[in-house]
Amino acid sequence: MGLFSDATALMVQAGAKRSARYGDALYFTGPEFDGREFDEPESWRIPTRHHAVRCDVYRPPGVARPPIYVHFHGGAFMMRFPRMDDFFARFMVEEAQVAVVNVDYDVAPQHRYPIAHHQAHDVVRWLTQHAGDGDLDGSRIAVGGFSAGGNLAASVCLQARDEATPMPKLQVLGVPSLDVSTFDKTSTVSDPMIGPAALRIARTTYFKDESRRAEPYASPGLSDDLHGLPPAVVLTAEWDLLRAEGDDYAERLTASGVDVLHRVVPGRDHYFLDGDRARARTLLDLIARETARRLA
Repeated sequence: MGLFSDATALMVQAGAKRSARYGDALYFTGPEFDGREFDEPESWRIPTRHHAVRCDVYRPPGVARPPIYVHFHGGAFMMRFPRMDDFFARFMVEEAQVAVVNVDYDVAPQHRYPIAHHQAHDVVRWLTQHAGDGDLDGSRIAVGGFSAGGNLAASVCLQARDEATPMPKLQVLGVPSLDVSTFDKTSTVSDPMIGPAALRIARTTYFKDESRRAEPYASPGLSDDLHGLPPAVVLTAEWDLLRAEGDDYAERLTASGVDVLHRVVPGRDHYFLDGDRARARTLLDLIARETARRLA
């Protein structure tokens, strides 16, 4: 199973630019809508305990020292294509007036847990210390991500609390993967977008060491202590195989005294933003408003 999963992960990586196209219909700014051409994001290399990680940095025009939203893309810890969320980065820049740091973290099978999790934490820590050198405000940082990226964002907050490094002011968890220790998950539809086979491939590539899959940083939903974490936006989808762990995490955060804004997107599967542009815009507006409010 391990060799098959690794080979599958390599094929997923090779086809990422062709397959990760869900965001193509989700641009609400740019030439098609307001006539403005897109500027290319800056490319930063941020040191981590493993090696430097490339990040795409998007800036709001004319804003001096904007706050920062650090974003972790999805892709089951094996798809390396941060530009899949270019639409989201540009939306946040425009609507929340934040700089977006879109992190190109390492994925499987070339790298295994906890490499990406360490990198995610170390990028945020570095920004708190050095973002000012690039005219960004490292004292005001939010983190977030979709799917696997939601796992990384939640893990960053747990690591920051436990290691007493600067804590993000907000965590945005979109259809997050929060328990990688088990494949026994259910959906309300017979053929969900993410099925047990896909889960197994993702788990046996990046989380290759089975004995570590239940660690809190790998599976934030299994952490026995959620106190002291930052406010959260948790978005889950009605038909998503990962819905239960996201719903449960939102409930447990609330019970631990964390301020949580939780929405279940009705009638959607794991791609919770597809299908209805008006609803997608409403969800993106919610994220942007809450981010701007928490970083004000």
